[in-house]
Amino acid sequence: MKTQRIWGTLDPFYETGPVLGRKVANIGFLNGLLTEDPFDEYHFFLSGGNIHASLSSFISTNFSKLLENNKVKILDRRDLPEYISKQEYFCFHQSDCIVYPPHLARVRNAFAKNIFPITGTTHSLSYSNYGSSFLNYIWKGTTARDCIVATSTPGMQVVEKYIMHLREGFELDEKKFPSPQIRKIPLGINPSAFTVPTAQQKLVALKNLELNPDENRVNILVFGRIAHYSKMDILPLLRAMQRVFAAGIDRKDVRVILAGWMDDGDDFPQTLKELSRNMGLELSIFARPTDLQKLDLYRAADIYVSISDNPQETFGLTILEAGAMGLPVIASDYDGYKDLVVHNETGLLIETIGPAATPAEDLMAPLCYDNQYHLLLAQQTAVDTPKLAKGLEQLIRDPQLRSSMGRAGAARINKKFTWKEVIRQHVELWQNLNNAPVETEGLSEILHPAQVRFGEVFSHYPTSVINDETKVVTGSTGQAIYHGKEFPLVYQGIERHLKQEVIRKISFFARKPITTLELCAKIKSIAPGLSSREAEFHILWSLKHDILEKPC
Repeated sequence: MKTQRIWGTLDPFYETGPVLGRKVANIGFLNGLLTEDPFDEYHFFLSGGNIHASLSSFISTNFSKLLENNKVKILDRRDLPEYISKQEYFCFHQSDCIVYPPHLARVRNAFAKNIFPITGTTHSLSYSNYGSSFLNYIWKGTTARDCIVATSTPGMQVVEKYIMHLREGFELDEKKFPSPQIRKIPLGINPSAFTVPTAQQKLVALKNLELNPDENRVNILVFGRIAHYSKMDILPLLRAMQRVFAAGIDRKDVRVILAGWMDDGDDFPQTLKELSRNMGLELSIFARPTDLQKLDLYRAADIYVSISDNPQETFGLTILEAGAMGLPVIASDYDGYKDLVVHNETGLLIETIGPAATPAEDLMAPLCYDNQYHLLLAQQTAVDTPKLAKGLEQLIRDPQLRSSMGRAGAARINKKFTWKEVIRQHVELWQNLNNAPVETEGLSEILHPAQVRFGEVFSHYPTSVINDETKVVTGSTGQAIYHGKEFPLVYQGIERHLKQEVIRKISFFARKPITTLELCAKIKSIAPGLSSREAEFHILWSLKHDILEKPC
């Protein structure tokens, strides 16, 4: 009989709210995975009812057949130990590598029928608390089947440096304290959603955006969060445009279009408008464009520019989208952009320069808001303005070069950066991880040092703690329950930890004083699936609710 291949996760991947690169990437991954459908089942272990309902609605709308065929199961996260102990999983994949993977590994090691691979994808990597997050990976329970998936070569190097610095600082031997593998798989796009526009589509897009096509301007599009503290500083682009005009490009021949998420009350876009007006630059701003407007913006554009200077940016999905729509890309030679643009072939990479070390910022970052230290870091990372101006001038003057670069970019992206290809690489990775050797002896007993041992840590709070010799006897409420005069009240969220049969019979078992050890044995005789600790939970709960009491 064929073993089912089951894909699992603790994340919904689908999120509502402000449009951010991480959310777009996660929804794209989910769409790609369920469209390719390489597994027999998909299990989502979620934490709350609202998240459950939101994901269920998304899947029923977009992948109804998978639901009808019972291939997608949206489950309560608290049931995770039961599910992984009863059936094998091919892998668990998290939409983000930061929060859950090390703790999921501990649960897997303790309960799972098989040591399945656990992977998680990088997104932003520059938050000051991430050192602590990556430290959670370096523990004795990490296996060769655990892997951080970096979306770019520079992203891989960042994770490697985190691990290296942690090992150095805490003196963690690599053999004694293993860390996960690190592999590169990029993000992707849906190629059918981003196609090279026809001349007619470009004309319609300009009209939809209320941009006069008769002006015949070269439209330079910048797309993303318009925030100098978290994405990119637009001012160097304006300075470069001044140089472009000084080189002889007519101001009437060019337009810069800024589009993307803007915070309510942010006056910086208005400042950019005033600066542009003073230098004679035609600037159009589209705040929070819809998906349809987004397509029109790409279709209306002639050049795409993204000069990221902020470590908060890691990949650059908009570069893929713009390239797939046939736009030549001018990008900063920075972060994951290095993997996305082939210089002088699909666009231009503009040199950047930044600090080798930032000791003062490193010290203060944990005490400050992330936008404050990100701004400080970005303001000492410079995109080469003269070379940016030269690149802009070159592409503004040469429509044939724009066209050839755009074609090359679209061909490359459709070959290397589709969700179909990304999912293929993930499945290949999960298969390879499944084949990695793992020493399972003693693995289930290894505690994660960062997980709080609540019972032990707070064991001195109560007057005493339960032990094998603790004696109990049926209390007055227990007598009433035993005779059918009362019924136990179980709070929501606790019912999954209590077996009604045990609660009904525990009063009978303890009608005479009995030790915890003896009572646990009797409980397990009618509920053989319970562990000693679970039987003990029933006893303590019964003591709390006067079903049992300690004899005088």
